[in-house]
Amino acid sequence: MNNYFYLFRIFDVAEEIRLDRVEKVLSQIKPTSRMKLSRIKPKSIHIANPPVTVELGEDTLAFPGHRCGVFYYARIYDLGVISITMRISVPPDLDYQSLHNLAVYLYNDEGLEAVFSQKLTEVSSTLLDAMIKPENTGFVEDYTIYYFHNWNTDWDPAPLLLAETEPLSDQIKREINCNSFSYGKDDLAVITWDSALVYDPTGSADIPDLLEFANSQLLELRYYDNLLSEETIKMYDALEEAGTIVRYRRWGHYRRIMNSLMELVIDISEITERIHNSLKLTEDVFYARVYGTALKILRTHAWAESIERKITTIQQNYTLLSNEVATQQSNILEVTIVLLILLEVLLALGGFIS
Repeated sequence: MNNYFYLFRIFDVAEEIRLDRVEKVLSQIKPTSRMKLSRIKPKSIHIANPPVTVELGEDTLAFPGHRCGVFYYARIYDLGVISITMRISVPPDLDYQSLHNLAVYLYNDEGLEAVFSQKLTEVSSTLLDAMIKPENTGFVEDYTIYYFHNWNTDWDPAPLLLAETEPLSDQIKREINCNSFSYGKDDLAVITWDSALVYDPTGSADIPDLLEFANSQLLELRYYDNLLSEETIKMYDALEEAGTIVRYRRWGHYRRIMNSLMELVIDISEITERIHNSLKLTEDVFYARVYGTALKILRTHAWAESIERKITTIQQNYTLLSNEVATQQSNILEVTIVLLILLEVLLALGGFIS
């Protein structure tokens, strides 16, 4: 039974993708399926809208010293994400040095990006009608999983995971191995920032699927954090521009800024809530630990906190603008009252004189 190297490229391509339309379009071309973990009870996991998987064909690629079969598939997420996977079949009889050499080669082979780009174009062009506000934003996550049906316990995961040719210190090895998980005596998962090693004799792809899902969440959080940064700059530019407008015209300008800010906060708050709730593990302690650790290592919490801070800043500016508008309205009202009183006085004096 072959081992596999999974190479993921995860792209942000739209604001949202309608998965019901995806299934309708793709089912006319190729078989599709919804992501489902095989070794977990249905009540132990909740995926709000499971991504759609479609096969993209097979190929044979030449690597130094080997020719390997390659299987491609795409996974489409409702959050506007398309993940392209290159699953490389690795002969089971390769020794550790050969495996390490292949890992290093794949890590440094920039030519693979053209393959992923071509596969993305193939999928996304087919699904344009299912995309809401399609746009290749340039945000990409890459991740590699070294999957083994047979693993020699004497082998060191660290050089493989880091695709590193230099000798590693004991400290680095300890840091790598501290994120190791085993459910039974014959399985292992070691997770790092941009790669993972999975040893599972059963052939289950549950952990690769979970790690891919976590990376899709990271991608979206990164994208919306960047979007908020850009919108915050636009907000300050708009406020600076408002300062150059004569006072009586600023009210309308402030109103437009306020409406734009509130729409942005509402939209991103709703989207980030969907990201956080897209997958929840409840009763399966092992998978919950693996998934939770992956989110921690990928620092999704830090990106979520950054988004919250920027939303808070925007809300504070909204409050300041609201107070400014209220003050202007109050001033206008006071001036109007004074003018009305003055008009009454003038009318009274006019009647008295006549």
